[in-house]
Amino acid sequence: MLRFLTAGESHGPQLTAILDGMVAGVAVSSADIDRDLAKRQVGYGASPRMKIERDHAQITGGVMGGHTTGAPIALTIDNLDHEKWKDRDIAPMTVPRPGHADLTGAIKYGYRELRLALERASARETAARVAVGAICRKYLHEFGIVIGSYVVSIGSVEAKIDSEINYLDRFAQADQSEVRCPDPIAAEQMHAEIRATMEAKDTLGGITEVVALNVPPGLGSHVQWDRRLSARLMGALSSVPAMKGVEIGAAFENARQRGTQVHDEILREGDRLVRATNRSGGFEGGITTGEPIVLHGAMKPIATTLNPLRSVDLATGEETHTNYERSDFCPVPRAGVILEAMTAFVLADALIEKLGGDSLAEMKPRFAQLRQARLEDLSMDNVKWKF
Repeated sequence: MLRFLTAGESHGPQLTAILDGMVAGVAVSSADIDRDLAKRQVGYGASPRMKIERDHAQITGGVMGGHTTGAPIALTIDNLDHEKWKDRDIAPMTVPRPGHADLTGAIKYGYRELRLALERASARETAARVAVGAICRKYLHEFGIVIGSYVVSIGSVEAKIDSEINYLDRFAQADQSEVRCPDPIAAEQMHAEIRATMEAKDTLGGITEVVALNVPPGLGSHVQWDRRLSARLMGALSSVPAMKGVEIGAAFENARQRGTQVHDEILREGDRLVRATNRSGGFEGGITTGEPIVLHGAMKPIATTLNPLRSVDLATGEETHTNYERSDFCPVPRAGVILEAMTAFVLADALIEKLGGDSLAEMKPRFAQLRQARLEDLSMDNVKWKF
Protein backbone atom coordinates (compact mmCIF):
# COMPACT_ATOMS: atom_id res chain seq x y z
CA MET A 1 0.00 0.00 0.00
CA LEU A 2 2.69 2.46 1.08
CA ARG A 3 6.14 2.74 -0.42
CA PHE A 4 8.90 5.29 -0.30
CA LEU A 5 12.15 6.04 -2.06
CA THR A 6 15.01 8.30 -1.02
CA ALA A 7 17.79 9.81 -3.11
CA GLY A 8 20.84 11.94 -2.43
CA GLU A 9 24.36 11.73 -1.08
CA SER A 10 25.89 12.68 2.24
CA HIS A 11 27.62 15.80 0.88
CA GLY A 12 25.44 16.36 -2.19
CA PRO A 13 23.13 19.36 -2.51
CA GLN A 14 20.07 17.74 -0.94
CA LEU A 15 18.16 14.64 0.06
CA THR A 16 14.90 13.78 -1.68
CA ALA A 17 12.11 11.49 -0.54
CA ILE A 18 8.89 10.40 -2.23
CA LEU A 19 6.14 8.72 -0.21
CA ASP A 20 3.53 7.03 -2.36
CA GLY A 21 0.19 5.65 -1.17
CA MET A 22 -0.58 8.02 1.73
CA VAL A 23 -4.32 8.64 1.88
CA ALA A 24 -6.00 12.01 1.45
CA GLY A 25 -6.99 14.23 4.35
CA VAL A 26 -4.04 13.89 6.74
CA ALA A 27 -2.95 17.24 8.19
CA VAL A 28 0.79 17.68 7.51
CA SER A 29 3.17 20.64 7.68
CA SER A 30 6.91 21.16 7.43
CA ALA A 31 6.88 22.02 11.13
CA ASP A 32 5.55 18.52 11.94
CA ILE A 33 8.43 16.96 10.04
CA ASP A 34 11.07 19.37 11.33
CA ARG A 35 10.32 18.40 14.94
CA ASP A 36 11.40 14.83 14.22
CA LEU A 37 14.36 15.98 12.14
CA ALA A 38 15.58 18.06 15.09
CA LYS A 39 15.46 14.98 17.37
CA ARG A 40 17.69 13.15 14.92
CA GLN A 41 20.39 15.81 15.35
CA VAL A 42 20.78 15.85 19.13
CA GLY A 43 22.45 13.45 21.52
CA TYR A 44 25.73 13.16 23.36
CA GLY A 45 28.43 11.57 21.20
CA ALA A 46 27.09 12.98 17.91
CA SER A 47 29.29 14.04 15.01
CA PRO A 48 30.36 17.72 14.70
CA ARG A 49 28.30 17.76 11.49
CA MET A 50 25.15 17.89 13.60
CA LYS A 51 26.17 21.45 14.53
CA ILE A 52 26.36 22.37 10.86
CA GLU A 53 23.06 21.01 9.57
CA ARG A 54 19.75 22.63 10.47
CA ASP A 55 17.47 20.16 8.77
CA HIS A 56 14.27 21.53 7.28
CA ALA A 57 11.86 19.57 5.12
CA GLN A 58 10.36 21.35 2.13
CA ILE A 59 7.16 19.71 0.91
CA THR A 60 7.10 19.99 -2.86
CA GLY A 61 4.16 17.76 -3.78
CA GLY A 62 1.22 15.79 -2.45
CA VAL A 63 0.13 18.29 0.22
CA MET A 64 -2.20 21.18 -0.53
CA GLY A 65 -3.95 23.43 1.92
CA GLY A 66 -2.10 21.71 4.72
CA HIS A 67 -3.54 18.25 3.97
CA THR A 68 -2.42 15.25 1.95
CA THR A 69 -4.22 14.85 -1.38
CA GLY A 70 -3.66 11.13 -1.98
CA ALA A 71 -0.98 11.92 -4.58
CA PRO A 72 2.70 11.04 -4.02
CA ILE A 73 4.29 13.28 -1.38
CA ALA A 74 7.65 14.76 -2.35
CA LEU A 75 10.12 16.19 0.18
CA THR A 76 13.54 17.78 -0.01
CA ILE A 77 16.09 18.46 2.74
CA ASP A 78 19.08 20.65 1.90
CA ASN A 79 22.57 19.57 2.93
CA LEU A 80 24.18 22.72 4.31
CA ASP A 81 27.57 20.99 4.38
CA HIS A 82 27.44 20.79 0.57
CA GLU A 83 28.84 24.34 0.33
CA LYS A 84 32.19 23.09 1.64
CA TRP A 85 32.37 20.33 -0.99
CA LYS A 86 30.96 21.68 -4.25
CA ASP A 87 33.42 22.65 -7.01
CA ARG A 88 36.30 21.28 -4.94
CA ASP A 89 38.88 18.73 -6.04
CA ILE A 90 38.21 15.65 -3.93
CA ALA A 91 41.23 13.61 -2.86
CA PRO A 92 40.97 9.98 -4.01
CA MET A 93 39.74 7.52 -1.39
CA THR A 94 41.31 4.11 -1.99
CA VAL A 95 41.59 2.60 1.51
CA PRO A 96 38.32 0.86 2.55
CA ARG A 97 37.23 1.07 6.18
CA PRO A 98 36.34 -2.23 7.86
CA GLY A 99 32.68 -2.31 8.82
CA HIS A 100 31.57 0.26 6.23
CA ALA A 101 30.20 -0.24 2.70
CA ASP A 102 33.42 1.02 1.09
CA LEU A 103 34.80 -2.32 -0.10
CA THR A 104 31.51 -4.15 -0.65
CA GLY A 105 30.13 -1.20 -2.62
CA ALA A 106 33.20 -1.15 -4.85
CA ILE A 107 32.93 -4.90 -5.45
CA LYS A 108 29.24 -4.67 -6.35
CA TYR A 109 29.30 -1.56 -8.56
CA GLY A 110 32.89 -1.57 -9.86
CA TYR A 111 33.69 1.83 -8.38
CA ARG A 112 37.13 3.34 -9.05
CA GLU A 113 36.64 5.66 -6.07
CA LEU A 114 35.42 4.50 -2.64
CA ARG A 115 33.69 7.77 -1.79
CA LEU A 116 30.96 6.85 -4.26
CA ALA A 117 29.92 4.10 -1.84
CA LEU A 118 30.46 6.19 1.27
CA GLU A 119 28.28 9.05 0.06
CA ARG A 120 25.17 6.94 -0.39
CA ALA A 121 25.77 4.41 2.41
CA SER A 122 26.16 7.26 4.91
CA ALA A 123 23.55 7.54 7.66
CA ARG A 124 22.84 11.05 6.36
CA GLU A 125 20.21 9.29 4.22
CA THR A 126 18.20 8.55 7.35
CA ALA A 127 17.12 12.20 7.56
CA ALA A 128 14.89 11.47 4.55
CA ARG A 129 13.49 8.40 6.32
CA VAL A 130 12.69 10.47 9.40
CA ALA A 131 10.80 12.94 7.21
CA VAL A 132 8.75 10.12 5.66
CA GLY A 133 8.15 8.61 9.09
CA ALA A 134 6.87 11.93 10.43
CA ILE A 135 4.08 11.92 7.84
CA CYS A 136 3.21 8.31 8.69
CA ARG A 137 3.21 9.26 12.37
CA LYS A 138 0.64 12.00 11.65
CA TYR A 139 -1.59 9.44 9.93
CA LEU A 140 -1.31 7.00 12.85
CA HIS A 141 -2.03 9.81 15.33
CA GLU A 142 -5.50 10.14 13.76
CA PHE A 143 -6.24 6.67 15.19
CA GLY A 144 -4.61 7.26 18.59
CA ILE A 145 -1.47 5.25 17.79
CA VAL A 146 1.66 6.60 19.50
CA ILE A 147 5.27 5.60 18.83
CA GLY A 148 8.23 6.41 21.07
CA SER A 149 11.65 5.12 22.03
CA TYR A 150 14.43 5.25 24.59
CA VAL A 151 17.93 3.88 25.04
CA VAL A 152 18.25 0.76 27.20
CA SER A 153 22.00 0.18 26.86
CA ILE A 154 25.16 1.81 25.58
CA GLY A 155 28.32 -0.26 25.58
CA SER A 156 28.36 -2.29 28.79
CA VAL A 157 25.98 0.06 30.64
CA GLU A 158 22.40 -1.23 30.93
CA ALA A 159 19.42 0.75 32.16
CA LYS A 160 17.19 -0.56 34.94
CA ILE A 161 13.78 0.83 34.09
CA ASP A 162 11.04 0.54 36.68
CA SER A 163 8.24 -1.53 35.14
CA GLU A 164 5.74 0.66 37.00
CA ILE A 165 6.72 3.67 34.86
CA ASN A 166 4.32 3.80 31.93
CA TYR A 167 5.60 4.11 28.39
CA LEU A 168 4.52 7.71 27.86
CA ASP A 169 6.49 8.78 30.93
CA ARG A 170 9.49 6.80 29.69
CA PHE A 171 9.35 8.65 26.36
CA ALA A 172 9.13 12.00 28.13
CA GLN A 173 12.02 11.21 30.46
CA ALA A 174 14.16 10.06 27.55
CA ASP A 175 13.54 13.36 25.76
CA GLN A 176 15.06 15.17 28.76
CA SER A 177 18.25 13.10 28.65
CA GLU A 178 21.32 13.75 26.47
CA VAL A 179 21.65 10.01 25.98
CA ARG A 180 17.84 9.46 25.73
CA CYS A 181 17.72 7.06 28.66
CA PRO A 182 14.84 7.27 31.20
CA ASP A 183 16.99 5.77 33.98
CA PRO A 184 18.92 8.77 35.43
CA ILE A 185 21.59 6.62 37.11
CA ALA A 186 22.28 4.62 33.94
CA ALA A 187 22.12 7.82 31.88
CA GLU A 188 24.95 9.31 33.90
CA GLN A 189 26.99 6.13 33.47
CA MET A 190 26.29 6.11 29.71
CA HIS A 191 27.44 9.70 29.48
CA ALA A 192 30.70 8.78 31.21
CA GLU A 193 31.13 5.71 28.98
CA ILE A 194 30.75 7.83 25.83
CA ARG A 195 33.15 10.46 27.17
CA ALA A 196 35.77 7.78 27.91
CA THR A 197 35.30 6.33 24.43
CA MET A 198 35.81 9.75 22.84
CA GLU A 199 39.01 10.19 24.81
CA ALA A 200 40.14 6.75 23.64
CA LYS A 201 39.38 7.76 20.02
CA ASP A 202 36.97 4.85 19.65
CA THR A 203 33.23 4.27 19.06
CA LEU A 204 30.30 2.72 20.96
CA GLY A 205 27.09 0.92 20.08
CA GLY A 206 24.01 0.05 22.10
CA ILE A 207 20.35 -0.96 22.15
CA THR A 208 17.23 1.16 21.70
CA GLU A 209 13.71 0.11 22.68
CA VAL A 210 10.90 1.24 20.37
CA VAL A 211 7.30 0.98 21.51
CA ALA A 212 4.02 1.48 19.62
CA LEU A 213 0.92 2.03 21.77
CA ASN A 214 -2.77 1.59 20.96
CA VAL A 215 -2.18 -0.53 17.86
CA PRO A 216 -5.37 -2.53 17.23
CA PRO A 217 -5.30 -6.34 17.17
CA GLY A 218 -5.50 -8.08 13.83
CA LEU A 219 -2.89 -6.22 11.77
CA GLY A 220 -0.66 -8.46 9.67
CA SER A 221 -1.32 -12.09 8.80
CA HIS A 222 -0.04 -15.60 9.37
CA VAL A 223 -1.00 -16.90 5.93
CA GLN A 224 2.19 -15.92 4.03
CA TRP A 225 5.73 -15.27 5.23
CA ASP A 226 5.88 -11.75 3.81
CA ARG A 227 2.55 -10.74 5.35
CA ARG A 228 3.70 -11.33 8.93
CA LEU A 229 3.81 -7.82 10.34
CA SER A 230 6.46 -8.83 12.86
CA ALA A 231 8.77 -9.84 9.99
CA ARG A 232 8.11 -6.61 8.12
CA LEU A 233 9.02 -4.58 11.19
CA MET A 234 12.20 -6.55 11.82
CA GLY A 235 13.24 -6.07 8.21
CA ALA A 236 12.52 -2.34 8.31
CA LEU A 237 14.45 -1.74 11.51
CA SER A 238 17.41 -3.83 10.41
CA SER A 239 17.66 -1.69 7.25
CA VAL A 240 18.83 1.29 9.33
CA PRO A 241 22.61 1.72 8.95
CA ALA A 242 24.67 -0.02 11.68
CA MET A 243 21.66 -1.99 13.00
CA LYS A 244 22.81 -5.58 13.40
CA GLY A 245 19.98 -7.10 15.41
CA VAL A 246 16.25 -6.64 15.98
CA GLU A 247 14.27 -8.29 18.77
CA ILE A 248 10.53 -8.40 19.39
CA GLY A 249 9.59 -8.32 23.04
CA ALA A 250 11.94 -10.33 25.24
CA ALA A 251 12.79 -12.75 22.44
CA PHE A 252 16.32 -13.71 23.47
CA GLU A 253 15.41 -13.98 27.13
CA ASN A 254 12.36 -16.04 26.16
CA ALA A 255 14.60 -18.43 24.23
CA ARG A 256 16.28 -19.40 27.51
CA GLN A 257 12.97 -20.13 29.30
CA ARG A 258 10.35 -22.86 29.19
CA GLY A 259 7.06 -22.33 27.43
CA THR A 260 5.02 -21.94 30.61
CA GLN A 261 7.33 -19.09 31.61
CA VAL A 262 7.04 -17.30 28.28
CA HIS A 263 3.58 -17.30 26.74
CA ASP A 264 1.12 -14.52 27.56
CA GLU A 265 -1.85 -16.13 29.28
CA ILE A 266 -5.33 -15.05 28.18
CA LEU A 267 -7.70 -13.80 30.88
CA ARG A 268 -11.20 -12.42 30.87
CA GLU A 269 -12.22 -8.97 32.12
CA GLY A 270 -15.96 -8.69 31.53
CA ASP A 271 -16.43 -9.17 27.80
CA ARG A 272 -12.78 -8.42 27.03
CA LEU A 273 -9.94 -10.88 26.58
CA VAL A 274 -6.74 -9.53 28.11
CA ARG A 275 -3.17 -10.72 28.52
CA ALA A 276 -1.52 -11.28 31.86
CA THR A 277 1.86 -10.28 30.36
CA ASN A 278 3.33 -9.01 27.09
CA ARG A 279 6.46 -11.11 26.70
CA SER A 280 5.59 -11.63 23.02
CA GLY A 281 6.05 -7.92 22.33
CA GLY A 282 2.57 -7.47 20.88
CA PHE A 283 2.59 -10.27 18.29
CA GLU A 284 1.32 -13.81 17.88
CA GLY A 285 1.59 -15.53 14.50
CA GLY A 286 2.85 -12.31 12.94
CA ILE A 287 -0.43 -10.60 13.88
CA THR A 288 -0.84 -7.81 16.42
CA THR A 289 -2.45 -8.79 19.73
CA GLY A 290 -3.51 -5.29 20.79
CA GLU A 291 -0.79 -5.15 23.44
CA PRO A 292 2.04 -2.60 23.05
CA ILE A 293 4.43 -3.47 20.24
CA VAL A 294 7.90 -3.64 21.79
CA LEU A 295 11.00 -3.76 19.59
CA HIS A 296 14.72 -3.63 20.29
CA GLY A 297 17.31 -2.45 17.78
CA ALA A 298 20.95 -3.39 18.41
CA MET A 299 23.39 -0.93 16.86
CA LYS A 300 27.02 -1.81 16.31
CA PRO A 301 29.77 0.72 17.06
CA ILE A 302 30.24 3.11 14.13
CA ALA A 303 32.83 1.82 11.64
CA THR A 304 34.76 5.11 11.36
CA THR A 305 37.26 5.36 14.23
CA LEU A 306 39.92 7.94 15.04
CA ASN A 307 42.24 5.09 15.94
CA PRO A 308 43.14 3.58 12.53
CA LEU A 309 42.33 -0.01 11.62
CA ARG A 310 44.31 -2.24 9.29
CA SER A 311 43.24 -2.26 5.65
CA VAL A 312 44.65 -2.38 2.12
CA ASP A 313 45.21 0.50 -0.29
CA LEU A 314 43.36 -0.68 -3.39
CA ALA A 315 45.39 1.65 -5.61
CA THR A 316 48.79 0.23 -4.59
CA GLY A 317 47.85 -3.17 -3.19
CA GLU A 318 49.85 -2.44 -0.05
CA GLU A 319 48.67 -3.11 3.48
CA THR A 320 48.09 0.14 5.34
CA HIS A 321 45.74 1.76 7.87
CA THR A 322 42.43 3.57 7.46
CA ASN A 323 42.08 7.34 7.27
CA TYR A 324 39.54 9.05 9.53
CA GLU A 325 36.26 10.37 8.11
CA ARG A 326 34.20 12.61 10.39
CA SER A 327 31.60 10.53 12.22
CA ASP A 328 29.75 9.97 15.48
CA PHE A 329 31.48 8.50 18.50
CA CYS A 330 28.13 7.05 19.64
CA PRO A 331 25.05 7.39 17.41
CA VAL A 332 22.75 5.39 19.69
CA PRO A 333 20.98 8.42 21.30
CA ARG A 334 20.11 9.71 17.81
CA ALA A 335 19.02 6.34 16.43
CA GLY A 336 15.68 6.17 18.23
CA VAL A 337 13.84 8.65 16.04
CA ILE A 338 15.04 6.79 12.92
CA LEU A 339 13.76 3.48 14.29
CA GLU A 340 10.50 5.20 15.22
CA ALA A 341 10.20 6.46 11.63
CA MET A 342 10.62 2.99 10.15
CA THR A 343 8.13 1.59 12.66
CA ALA A 344 5.63 4.32 11.77
CA PHE A 345 5.99 3.58 8.06
CA VAL A 346 5.37 -0.17 8.46
CA LEU A 347 2.43 0.29 10.84
CA ALA A 348 0.85 2.95 8.63
CA ASP A 349 1.15 0.59 5.67
CA ALA A 350 -0.46 -2.24 7.64
CA LEU A 351 -3.31 -0.05 8.86
CA ILE A 352 -4.04 1.31 5.37
CA GLU A 353 -4.05 -2.28 4.09
CA LYS A 354 -6.46 -3.33 6.85
CA LEU A 355 -8.89 -0.43 6.52
CA GLY A 356 -8.92 0.12 2.76
CA GLY A 357 -10.09 3.35 1.17
CA ASP A 358 -8.44 6.45 -0.19
CA SER A 359 -9.14 9.06 2.45
CA LEU A 360 -9.02 9.56 6.19
CA ALA A 361 -12.77 10.25 6.16
CA GLU A 362 -13.44 6.77 4.73
CA MET A 363 -11.12 5.06 7.16
CA LYS A 364 -12.20 6.44 10.50
CA PRO A 365 -15.63 4.73 10.55
CA ARG A 366 -14.00 1.48 9.47
CA PHE A 367 -11.43 1.74 12.24
CA ALA A 368 -14.22 2.09 14.81
CA GLN A 369 -15.72 -1.17 13.51
CA LEU A 370 -12.54 -3.27 13.65
CA ARG A 371 -12.88 -6.60 15.41
CA GLN A 372 -11.39 -6.50 18.91
CA ALA A 373 -10.43 -9.15 21.46
CA ARG A 374 -13.98 -9.28 22.82
CA LEU A 375 -16.29 -12.25 23.16
CA GLU A 376 -19.00 -10.44 21.21
CA ASP A 377 -16.60 -10.10 18.24
CA LEU A 378 -15.65 -13.77 18.30
CA SER A 379 -18.80 -15.72 17.65
CA MET A 380 -18.04 -19.45 17.78
CA ASP A 381 -20.76 -21.82 16.52
CA ASN A 382 -19.27 -24.78 18.46
CA VAL A 383 -20.42 -27.27 15.76
CA LYS A 384 -18.47 -30.29 14.52
CA TRP A 385 -17.10 -30.02 10.97
CA LYS A 386 -14.97 -31.89 8.43
CA PHE A 387 -12.23 -30.95 5.97
